[in-house]
Amino acid sequence: MKKMLIALSLSGALLGGSVAWAEEAVTAASTPAENVAVADTSTTNSELAAATAPAEQTATPAEEEPKLDTGDTSWILVSTALVLLMTIPGLALFYGGMVRKKNVLGTMAHSFVAAAIVSITWVVIGYTLAFGSGNAFIGNLDKIMLSGISPDALTGTIPEILFVIFQMTFAIITVAIITGSIAERMKFGAFVAFITIWSVVVYAPITHWVWGGGWLGNDGALDFAGGTVVHINSGVAGLVAAYMLGKRMGLGRESMAPHNLTLTVIGASLIWVGWFGFNGGSALGANGSAGYALVVTQVAAAAAAIAWLITEKVVRGKASVLGGASGAVAGLVVITPAAGFVTVGGALAMGLIGGVVCFWGITALKRALKADDSLDAFGLHGVGGIVGAILTAVFASEFIMGDKVPTNMLHQLWVQLEGVLATIAYSAVLTFIILKVIDLVIGIRVANDDERMGLDLSQHGERVE
Repeated sequence: MKKMLIALSLSGALLGGSVAWAEEAVTAASTPAENVAVADTSTTNSELAAATAPAEQTATPAEEEPKLDTGDTSWILVSTALVLLMTIPGLALFYGGMVRKKNVLGTMAHSFVAAAIVSITWVVIGYTLAFGSGNAFIGNLDKIMLSGISPDALTGTIPEILFVIFQMTFAIITVAIITGSIAERMKFGAFVAFITIWSVVVYAPITHWVWGGGWLGNDGALDFAGGTVVHINSGVAGLVAAYMLGKRMGLGRESMAPHNLTLTVIGASLIWVGWFGFNGGSALGANGSAGYALVVTQVAAAAAAIAWLITEKVVRGKASVLGGASGAVAGLVVITPAAGFVTVGGALAMGLIGGVVCFWGITALKRALKADDSLDAFGLHGVGGIVGAILTAVFASEFIMGDKVPTNMLHQLWVQLEGVLATIAYSAVLTFIILKVIDLVIGIRVANDDERMGLDLSQHGERVE
């Protein structure tokens, strides 16, 4: 808990614009390239943070320097494209189909613009704060504007510059997921300001905690591809934003039915395909770990879709197409932190549990929270991420992880819970502060007349005929 309190203290320094303290490096952290100096090609993102100390103890004179592997490089090139596909066009279509017709362009623009803005913030400062040498809580500025990263620099067996853009796509989709909670009522200018700041002061530090040599990774937290970094982080931020924006006009009195579920199903399908790059690519190599990650990803998504459809049939009398698509996404979210650590049986169980729990998340829990989480970013990603992070400790398998498997499940449960709580606290507090400041300066919600008109016309001067 002390570490979580220290983590929250980052907010003052980050919002005040000073990162000079982060340059007082604590040598326990290291850069990604240094972290994987002794890793084999199955090294995962989550293992990067823990590799420094063992490297000093196990290195031998006979050990070879890491070399570029063209097969691994090719797979991460493909994975990078697949993860970007998840946001544009995948998430843009998934969200765009679920809003009213007058807001479809504005909603899709959120994902598109997130891809543009986060690409810039990531190369300018996000990557160095996430993966630069620093301390347990934040990286330093050694790699600002990707300084010092040559074409020959390696992260494991792939070029570090490729690792940069692979991780960039994770930052992009994390920001884009948040937009599901703010759909149909946020000013476009306020949205641009928010994601610019949030991607730097919220996403980058939490990434450092888990994957960049930070305290959660050093404590042994298991997060193969982003259960905490991506899904809990974005889901919690979305929930806070939904509270601060307030409910949409007419909610509960007017029809808020999706205008085109065909787009949503196409979007969900693209997200499902792209997730192979998301989870499989996190093995950072073309190897058995990547192959197993693909299999458990497919199994969990399928199991969750089936579980959701059955639950919906029992509760509501009909199994909807939107429910099947939402269930698949729920399964993908739940398996993400565990994709490199569990067997097929574990993935099946996690998918079934995740489908039922996330259905509860967008129904009973949503009603209890009384927040207008428009497109259920928290119900799917926040709840699914929490469930996945906790179940990772339960289903982590020696068959997959070998001697790296946690020896004490209760201790691992606490470490996972520690990561969940720290992410929730930090993301919630910083999101509130950022939005509050923006609201005081330019306002975050559109005027009533603009909301009635629709964001397509009022914010962009366009509409779908």
